[in-house]
Amino acid sequence: MAELIPVAAIVLAAGRSTRMGNDNKLLCEVAGKPMLRHTVESALASAARPVLVVTGHQQPQVEAALAGLDVTIVANPAYATGLSSSLKAGIGALPRRVGGALVVLGDMPLVGPAHLDCLIAAFGAAQGQAIIVPTHRGQRGNPVLWPAACFAEILALQGDAGARQLFAAHAGQIHEVPLDAAAILEDIDTPEALAQLRQGLVR
Repeated sequence: MAELIPVAAIVLAAGRSTRMGNDNKLLCEVAGKPMLRHTVESALASAARPVLVVTGHQQPQVEAALAGLDVTIVANPAYATGLSSSLKAGIGALPRRVGGALVVLGDMPLVGPAHLDCLIAAFGAAQGQAIIVPTHRGQRGNPVLWPAACFAEILALQGDAGARQLFAAHAGQIHEVPLDAAAILEDIDTPEALAQLRQGLVR
């Protein structure tokens, strides 16, 4: 039986969503609730604990969209400097007992708790030593589950690049988990993508 290793979820929700135009994509309504709330509710329905949400752009409105949910809000005042600042804020706020962290993008509302739990199970099967990366038809997607051994390197990142820049140095540690879910490849960051998402959910 796979070892139970505590895994947290860090939901990144600080960005300015510049490709969406004037709207904050995370606050756009999808099936009756803000897009971000779908993502966070999936994290809460998974085995990941605690669930941290990193906020920055329009922080009060983003927090209001999550009212009543059992999450820890981590404010990132440096969000405008790029993605790495949000990653570092989330990793820096984790409790010490955590053995790994799922880095979840706030604009992937169709990634469900079952997908997250598959990644967490694979992490346990690897004794918490692997970087767990979901794939769909051979293509790598999100979220990625990082072991605690990588946290120091993530905290040293700079600029607007995510932690994927560490993949090359840790190629032997990467464990791919095939999922029958195109959702792991689809972030909703343009008006066109949002319209397609809404249309698909209405059918």
